Amino acid sequence: MSEQIEVKELEQVVVRFSGDSGDGMQLAGSIFSTVSATVGNGISTFPDYPADIRAPQGSLTGVSGFQVHIGAGRVYTPGDLCDVLVAMNAAALKTQLRYAKPQATIIIDTDSFGPNDLKKAEIASDDYLQELGIDPDRVIACPITKMVKDCLADSGMDNKAVLKCRNMFPLGLVCWLFNRDIALVENFLREKFQRKPEIAENNIKVVNAGYDYGHNIHASVPATYRIESKVKVPGQYMDITGNKATAYGLMAAAERAGLRLFLGSYPITPATDILHELAKHKSMGVITVQCEDEISGCASAVGASFAGALAATSTSGPGICLKSEAINLAVIDELPLVVIDVQRGGPSTGLPTKSEQTDLLQALYGRNGESPMPVIAATSPTNCFDAAFMAAKIALEHLTPVILLTDAFIANGSAAWKLPTIDELPEIHPHYATDDQKYRYTPYLRDPESHVRYWAVPGQEGFQHILGGLEKDGKTGAISTEPENHNHMVIQRYDKVQRIPVPDLQVEGDSDDAELLIVGFGSTYGHLYSAMQELQKRGHRVALAQFQYINPLPRNTAEVLKRYKKVVVAEQNLGQFRAYLRIRINGFVPYKFNQVKGQPFVVSELVHAFEQIIAS
Repeated sequence: MSEQIEVKELEQVVVRFSGDSGDGMQLAGSIFSTVSATVGNGISTFPDYPADIRAPQGSLTGVSGFQVHIGAGRVYTPGDLCDVLVAMNAAALKTQLRYAKPQATIIIDTDSFGPNDLKKAEIASDDYLQELGIDPDRVIACPITKMVKDCLADSGMDNKAVLKCRNMFPLGLVCWLFNRDIALVENFLREKFQRKPEIAENNIKVVNAGYDYGHNIHASVPATYRIESKVKVPGQYMDITGNKATAYGLMAAAERAGLRLFLGSYPITPATDILHELAKHKSMGVITVQCEDEISGCASAVGASFAGALAATSTSGPGICLKSEAINLAVIDELPLVVIDVQRGGPSTGLPTKSEQTDLLQALYGRNGESPMPVIAATSPTNCFDAAFMAAKIALEHLTPVILLTDAFIANGSAAWKLPTIDELPEIHPHYATDDQKYRYTPYLRDPESHVRYWAVPGQEGFQHILGGLEKDGKTGAISTEPENHNHMVIQRYDKVQRIPVPDLQVEGDSDDAELLIVGFGSTYGHLYSAMQELQKRGHRVALAQFQYINPLPRNTAEVLKRYKKVVVAEQNLGQFRAYLRIRINGFVPYKFNQVKGQPFVVSELVHAFEQIIAS
C-alpha cells in the first residue's frame, strides 16, 4: 500500500513559471490558471515577456515569466512574491529569484545548468545554489530534459519537437503539488491541439510524467495543497485576458445597439490580440481590417462610423501619436468612435512588453485645438469588458470619439470571469436623427439638453449632409470661419462631453473617518486595494477611491477628495493624474506616489510609503 499523502488547505498561493522565451512558460502558466479558474478559484495573472524579439537562448535578457496568484476568494493582484518558482535554466533562476519568497519551493531543470548555461547566466561557480544564496532543501532538482526525452523516445518526434514539450513536465509537477485534477489539463490540451491530436497526446504524456514524478518524490515534498473556493456563484466561467475581454465588450455593445462592429487597426504590442480576437468572429458580423499604418487604421474606422457602424481602432501609446490627426477628424465631425490605447513603457519604442500609465495626458490633451474627448480607464482584466462596453455606449449615445485606456498589465493578465447574458447588459440607444427632421436635417442640429447632435446614416432619404475637417456653421453645416460661430462650436463640443452622465465616485474602506485616502486610476486598483487591506490589518483607518471615468470626472469628485485631511495619488507615471486633478479641483494638493518601472506596483512598497504619509 502506498503512503498516504497529506493534503493541506491553503487560502492562496503564487506560482511563477520562468524559462527561455522559447520554453513555453506562458502556455504552462495559462493552462494552470485556466484549470484553477475552472474549479472556482479566484485568479490573477501577470505574463512578463522579455523586451527582445528573440534574445540569444539561455541569456539573461531572454527570460520569460508567467506569474499566477490563486485564492480561495477574490484575488486582486498577481502577488508580490511567489511561493513556487519554476526555473527552466540558469538564467531564469538568476533573474527570477528576486520574485520568490525566502521559503519558496524552487523547481529547476538540472540539464540546463551546465558550464555553458552558467556562463550565459553570468554565474561563476559550479555550486550555483550557494552562489545565489539558495538553500538546497528548498529545491526540487530534476533532469527534466532527459526525462522528457525518455518519455517521448517512442513518439517518432524529432529532438526539436520533443524539447517543445518540456514545459508540460513542470506543469504536471505543479498540478500534483496543488492537487489539481490532471484530467482538466488533458481536456485543455486536446482542445488546443484538436487539429494535431498526436501533439496533444504527447504533451499529455509529459504532463502525466511530471505529475507522477511529484508523487514519486513525496518523501522530499511530504504534502500537497488544495485551495477551495469559498463562494461559488453559479454560472459559466472562463479565464479571460484583458485584451480578449475588450474584444468581447465591443462585440456585446454592437449586439446591444443592433449595429455591425468594425475594427480598423495596425499591429502593435501589446494591443494586437484585440485585432486577432475580433478577426475570429466574422460569423457575428464583425469586420476587421489590418491597415498599412496607424493613421489609416483610425481613418478607416472614422469612415465606418460615418457609414453607420460601431467603429473602433486599437493601438498603444506610439500609435495614439500617429492616429491623433484622424482622431481629431472624429472630434470635429462628432462621430462615434472607440479608440483603445493599451499603454506600454515609453517614450518612443520604449519597453514594448512592459506596462505603464504614462499616456493619460496624451489621451486628455494630445490633439491640436480644443478637442475634448471622454476618457475611461479599465481597472482589471475582467473590467476591460465593462469598460469597452461603456466606451461604446457613450460613443453611440453622445456622438463622440472615446478613449479607452488599458495597459500591458491587465491586457495580457487574466482573471476568472463570469459570462453575462446579453439581457443583463444596459441598453444602447444611438442618437439617431428623427423622422420629423426629414428634409430639414442639418448635421449639427443638437438635443437642447445634452448638446448631442443627431446622427443620420448616409443613404437615408431626406438626410443628405456633408461632414469634414473644416469648421462648420452650427446651423447650416456649411464651411464657416466666422469667429463667433467657431467659439460657439468649440463650447458646444466641450459642453457635450461634460454633460455625459457617469457614475459617482465610490469610496471603499474606512470611508467615514479615514486617516488617509488612497487615490488611483485604472489598472492599479488591485494593488491599491490590497495595500488598503494590509494597512487596515495594521490598525490604520484607510480608504480608497479608484477612478474609472476620467473625462468627464464624476460629479462628486471635488466633494469626496476634499473630505479627507490626507490624500495620496498613486500612479505609474510621474504624476499625470495628480496634475489633472489639481487642474480640475481648486486648492487640492495631495501627496504623491509615483513609479515608472514597467512593472506593476509591489503591495509591500505601497504599504511602507503610505505608512510614512500617515505618520507625517
